[in-house]
Amino acid sequence: MSPSFTRPETIALHAGYRADPTTGAVAVPIYQTTSFQFRDTEHAENLFALKEFGNIYTRIMNPTTAVLEERITALEGGVGGLALASGQAATTFAIQNIAGVGDNIVSSTDLYGGTWNLFANTLKTMGIEVRFVDPADPQAFARATDDRTRAYYAETLPNPKLHAFPIREVAEIGNQIGVPLIVDNTAAPIICKPLQHGAHIVMYSTTKYIGGHGTSIGGLLVDGGTFDWEKHAERFPMLNQPDPSYHGAIWTQAVKPLGPIAYIIKARVTLLRDLGAAMSPFNAFLFIQGVESLPLRMERHCANAAAVAQYLNKHSAVTKVIHPSLWEGEERRRADAYLSGGYGGLVGFELAGGREAGRRFIDALELFYHVANIGDARSLAIHPATTTHSQLSPEDQLATGVTEGYVRLSIGIEHVDDIIADLEQALAKAAG
Repeated sequence: MSPSFTRPETIALHAGYRADPTTGAVAVPIYQTTSFQFRDTEHAENLFALKEFGNIYTRIMNPTTAVLEERITALEGGVGGLALASGQAATTFAIQNIAGVGDNIVSSTDLYGGTWNLFANTLKTMGIEVRFVDPADPQAFARATDDRTRAYYAETLPNPKLHAFPIREVAEIGNQIGVPLIVDNTAAPIICKPLQHGAHIVMYSTTKYIGGHGTSIGGLLVDGGTFDWEKHAERFPMLNQPDPSYHGAIWTQAVKPLGPIAYIIKARVTLLRDLGAAMSPFNAFLFIQGVESLPLRMERHCANAAAVAQYLNKHSAVTKVIHPSLWEGEERRRADAYLSGGYGGLVGFELAGGREAGRRFIDALELFYHVANIGDARSLAIHPATTTHSQLSPEDQLATGVTEGYVRLSIGIEHVDDIIADLEQALAKAAG
C-alpha cells in the first residue's frame, strides 16, 4: 500500500492486501486449509529454521489471518501482529511470552471481570503473580515493581469504570525501570492509538468492535517494536537466553536482521505453536469485513453514546452516569489526552432502586439485547454484578467499579432516537 495512505479509513480497507495474485479476487480469500505445500525440501527446512517466513500449518500462520494481522498492525502503527482464538488468549499470551514461574506483572485494578479473574486466580496457578494498583496514581506502578516484574498491564478505556488510563505517564515509568506497558485497547479502537502514547504492546479482543457484528470470537496482539528487550536482558531471559524449545534460538538475536520483532515472533513460534490458540481462517475473514467499516462505526458508536449519556444524566431514576464526556478534572484531562474523535461506545449508570431496579430495567428493554458482549452494531445491555463480574468478591467488584445497581450499555449504531425511546420506556417500568 502506498505510504501516503495513512488515515485509518483508508488503511482499514487496503492494508495488507490488494488482490489475489492467482485469481485477481479483490476480497480476501478464505484459505480454509490446514497445511501448505513446500516448494522443495530446502524450502521446508528454511521455513522451520526461520531462515525465511512463510506458511507451514494454519495453527501457526494462515494467509487470510495474515491480512487481518497486517491490517490491524498498520492501524496501530506497530511492527507485527498475532491473531489468536480469543481476547482471553491474547491477554494470556501477552503475559506468558515474557513471564514465567516466580515472575510478576503489575496491573491496573480497572479491568474487565474476565481479565481480573485470569490475573487473580488462573495465572497464580502458573506461578505468575499479579499485583493490582490503582491507576489514579501512576507512581503506584513504580512502587509495586521489583526485579521480577516483567510487564505493566492496563485497559485504555476500562470496563466498567471508563476512566481513561494514563498511558504515557505509566509508559515513561516503565521506560525508566525497563518494564514494558501492555495495553488492552478493545473498547477504544480508532479513537485511541496506545503505541503513539508510549505503550509497547497493544492487545485486542477482536470479538468486540473490530468484528462489530457479534459473529466471531478472536483476539490479537500488536508489537510496537519500541521496547529494547536486549538492553534489559536480565529482566527478560525468555527473549535473551537460548530457547531450548527452538534450537537454542536467542530471539533478540535470531530475528534482528528482520527488525524489532523478537516479542511477536516468539509469541507465534513458541506459544501459538505449543498452546494452539489459533484463530480460524473463516473468523479472520469475518474480522476483516468488520475492520473495513470500523472507522465509520466508531463515529456512530461514539456519537450515540454521548447522546445517551446526556439523556441519562438528566433522568430522575438515575443516580450516576459513567461516561468520559461527563468527567471533570484529571479524569477529563486524561480522556481528552488519549481519546480522539469520541469517548467510546460504552455507557454505565446506576439506578436509585439498586439491584432489583436494574433487573426490572434489563427485563423491560425491547430494542437492546441482553447479552454478555460489547461492541456490536446492535445496542446491548447487561447487569455486571450478576453476570460478567459475578465471580469476583464484593470487594473486588467495587475495586473494578461494579456496584449492585450498575448497568452497562454498549450503544450501537441504530438511530439515536430509537435507542433513547427504548431506554425511556424501560426506565419507566423499572421505577414502577
